[in-house]
Order: sequence, then structure tokens, then C-alpha cells
Amino acid sequence: MEKLLLAAVLTVSTFATAQAQTVVFGAGYSDFSEATSEDQALIALEYHHTPFHQATRFSAGWGAAFSVDEDGDTHIGVGLVGLYSLGERCFVEGSVMPGYFNASNDQNDLGGDFQIRSLLGLGYNLNNGNRMSVAITHKSNASTNDENPGVNAVLLRYHLGF
Repeated sequence: MEKLLLAAVLTVSTFATAQAQTVVFGAGYSDFSEATSEDQALIALEYHHTPFHQATRFSAGWGAAFSVDEDGDTHIGVGLVGLYSLGERCFVEGSVMPGYFNASNDQNDLGGDFQIRSLLGLGYNLNNGNRMSVAITHKSNASTNDENPGVNAVLLRYHLGF
């Protein structure tokens, strides 16, 4: 009976944690594909809404992301966020967020204002209910413009649930 009760509490607490809204703070480095571009430090802020789909190990919801690098290149996007649990502590995260990119100089132009940011990360659930992850991102216009150099980044991320 105690094992059953413990299993029920863990299941409910995992479900409740997965249902929470999240703000994600990230810091890392961007690497522009174009040789003449300026690679630089990057910070990011994301909001993940309460998931609209919840399964045993997978959840999906809507989110928004904003990033800016030290030169002032910015991206803001809105799209889908997914989280897949690898067990009690580890998870894989992914997102696709189309949006607006503003290059602060011609060297970091990505071929147009419309850019899609994709993300793939690996994370760890902390004891306090928050999470840490390492993620890679790619911004590209998906060849909707004549030029499509793209930019990649690696980020260390802290997920603050509420």
C-alpha cells in the first residue's frame, strides 16, 4: 500500500510539474555561417505556456522566445515547444519558433526578416522543481529568400517553473 501511495504521489507531482508554465533564461554563443559575420555572445528569454497535450512522457505546448547577441542582433518568435521525459531526472526538449529577426549590421544579415528558430536540448530536473539544460539552436529562413546563411548557437539554460 505504501508503494502504491508513493507511486501515486510521484505521478501526480510529475504531472503537476509538467503542467506548470515556465520562464527559461539562456546564455551562450552564436556562430554565424557566413564567414564575414561576427560570432558573439547571446542571451535568450523564453516563455512556455501550460501544455495543451500531456502524455505519459511527452508534453507539447505553445511558447515564445526572444534572443539578443552582444552586437544587438535580435530574434523574437512564437511556436511549439515539446518536452520528452527520459526518466525521473533527464529530458529532451525541442521547439520550432518562426519569427522576426533584426540584424544590427549587414555582416550578420540572415537573408531576410523572417527566420525560424529551431532548438534541441538535453536537460536535468532539479530537486527544487526547476530545470537546467544545454541546447543548440539554428535560425534560418528555410530558403524562403534568395540568401539563407543561418546562425547556430549553444546555450546553457535555466527553466524557472511557476
